Amino acid sequence: MVDVAQQHLSHAHSGESRRDFLILTAGALGAVAVAATVWPFIETMNPARDTLAAASTEVDLAPVAVGQRLTIAWRGKPVFIDHRTPAEIKAAREVDLTQLRDPQADSERVKQAEWLIVVGVCTHLGCIPLGQKTGDDRGPYGGWFCPCHGSIYDTSGRIRQGPAPLNLAVPPYQFTGKSAVKIG
Repeated sequence: MVDVAQQHLSHAHSGESRRDFLILTAGALGAVAVAATVWPFIETMNPARDTLAAASTEVDLAPVAVGQRLTIAWRGKPVFIDHRTPAEIKAAREVDLTQLRDPQADSERVKQAEWLIVVGVCTHLGCIPLGQKTGDDRGPYGGWFCPCHGSIYDTSGRIRQGPAPLNLAVPPYQFTGKSAVKIG
């Protein structure tokens, strides 16, 4: 009689072990299936490869003559690079900062006085100001003019007139050589 009771307990114990194993296995397989289903959706939230590639841009400044302006694309936005003349640098430095809506010294906006690098998007409604091409209206301060609502920027990209609330943004950049700059 004892043998039958031990056999029954042993059989019942192996049944519980088997049930526990099946439950754990089914749970693990279910978790793997959920992860395999959800992963592609999570992956779509990462930036695209072309966006990651555009995170920084290197520009050779050697062919840009004094007084010439260059437009490049960075993160889908135009970036204005201005090889400023001594007169433009002088005009930018002599501005009375108390007269500016968004006061910022020229020296805070440039790393080398002759090169001004700004994001070419008007801070009012996101238009692209004129002033990059020869013959464009640059406004009375010699910088950029946004014809949409009349915002006028000076040779340091600071707002001087019009509805724009802020200066043209300065992107993160660093000079990597005498005539090379890395933006981003």
